[in-house]
Amino acid sequence: MAGNSSKMVIFAAMAGNGLIAITKAIAAAYTGSSAMFSEAIHSAVDTGNQGLLLYGLHRAKRSPDERHPYGYGRELYFWAFVVALLVFAIGSGVSIYEGIHKIMEPEPIQNPMINFVVLGAALIFEGAAWYIAFKEFKTSVKGRNYFAAVAASKDPSIFAVLLEDSAAMLGLMVALIGLSLGLWLDIPELDGVASVVIGILLAAIAWVLAYETKGLLIGEGADPEIEKSIRRIIAQHSQVLRTNEILSLQNGPMDILVTLSLDFKDDVTSQDLENVISKMERQIRTTHADVRKVFIEAQSWRAHNRAANNN
Repeated sequence: MAGNSSKMVIFAAMAGNGLIAITKAIAAAYTGSSAMFSEAIHSAVDTGNQGLLLYGLHRAKRSPDERHPYGYGRELYFWAFVVALLVFAIGSGVSIYEGIHKIMEPEPIQNPMINFVVLGAALIFEGAAWYIAFKEFKTSVKGRNYFAAVAASKDPSIFAVLLEDSAAMLGLMVALIGLSLGLWLDIPELDGVASVVIGILLAAIAWVLAYETKGLLIGEGADPEIEKSIRRIIAQHSQVLRTNEILSLQNGPMDILVTLSLDFKDDVTSQDLENVISKMERQIRTTHADVRKVFIEAQSWRAHNRAANNN
């Protein structure tokens, strides 16, 4: 279900950005605006990036096999990292290059009204796509501020689109301001300045996206609230003397691996131990549908400490 929501967000953004990219490119070619050209590149890169995220979602759904016994969920994180690189290399790089070129060799903009009409329409379409992405992202906020929610999110297909759409909205406003001031003050260089600012904005968004995706790609633990919930489940079983360790690994947006090291009381029989472990596993999976695999190890506190110190 969450996967379907992610696809809906991406398809909405992809459709809007594709149409906007074509419109901006035509307007940039007709008017010669550097800021409009940067915006066309921006929208084209976003469209391609959303295609990569859809591909990542598709690849991540593959079933586990001998080579990848824990599945392919983290492949989505790889493609999201590629998206961050493309935003930086193409979106930011081309915008800054084009802006510097126009600052050094300024040219008057022809038929500027076309740019304003296109940018106004783009704001409406981008705003609609941003709202869809924000609405979906908001369901995962859980009382956090939005920056903390992005840091805690395990689904880059949602926050990547939200970040790109937010950058698109800001970029459009920068382009409008640059074009307006350039015409009002008769300083055509401001069109190039707007393009450079858009490039810097894209570089910042790319850095945030790369940083957040890197943590997921190299292996990030599940939400701390899940660990707290698991501890409450363990506390329901009187046979457990203490919890040695809880480890979790986010293998995908809806795929969590959990391993537990538990110290059981000495008088617990092997049959009781099997029953308790089986019941605990069922409780964890029932409470948290995203937990796909649970491994519970019966280990004394001393043995656990010895093993930990040896490592």
